[in-house]
Amino acid sequence: MSISPATAASSSSNGAPQAIMLELVDEHGNTIGTAEKLSAHQAPGQLHRAFSVFLFDEHGRLLLQRRALGKYHSPGVWSNTCCGHPFPGEAPFAAAARRTHEELGVSPSLLAEAGTVRYNHPDPDSGLVEQEYNHLFVGLVQAPPRPDPEEVGETVFVTPKELMDRHAEAPFSAWFMTVLDAARPAIKELTGPSGGW
Repeated sequence: MSISPATAASSSSNGAPQAIMLELVDEHGNTIGTAEKLSAHQAPGQLHRAFSVFLFDEHGRLLLQRRALGKYHSPGVWSNTCCGHPFPGEAPFAAAARRTHEELGVSPSLLAEAGTVRYNHPDPDSGLVEQEYNHLFVGLVQAPPRPDPEEVGETVFVTPKELMDRHAEAPFSAWFMTVLDAARPAIKELTGPSGGW
C-alpha cells in the first residue's frame, strides 16, 4: 500500500490509529490552531477549515455521492461530489484535488475556486456539529468515477431537476444546500446559461 498524506495521518509506525488534526480558524478564515477531527465536530463544534467540490460532466450534470454507511458523520446520505478538511498547513485547493482522487478515483479538470461560506449545521442523528469555514471549488470530471467503498456508497450524475426530485425524496447532508447555493454563481459560469443551475 502506498503511503499518502491521508494514510500517513491515520496510522502510525506501530499500526495504531493516529489522530487526524483539523485547522481551526477565526470568522475571517485565519488559522488560530488545530484540533482533533472528532472533538472539533462535537457540540457546540469548533470553527474549522473545510472544502466542498462540485464536479460536472460534459452534459452539465452534477456528480453526487452517497456517503458510505461506515462513515461516523452523516453515513448513507447524499452530498456534493466531495467534501473534507485540509490537513493543517495544506492549501484547500490541494486538499480538494487530493480527496477527490482518494474518494472517487478521478482527477478534476479545470478545478476553480468558487468562494467561501461559513455555516453552523448540527446533525440531529449523530449529535455532531459542522462549524465550518468552507472553501468551494467547481470543475469538470472527464473519467468514470471509481469510488473507494470505504468512503462512497454510490455515485450518480444529476440534472438540476433530477437533483431537486432526489433532494425531496432522499436524505442529504445537512450542509449540502448551503454549499450548493454559495457555489451557484461559479457553477453557472462553468456550466453556462443553458445548464439550468
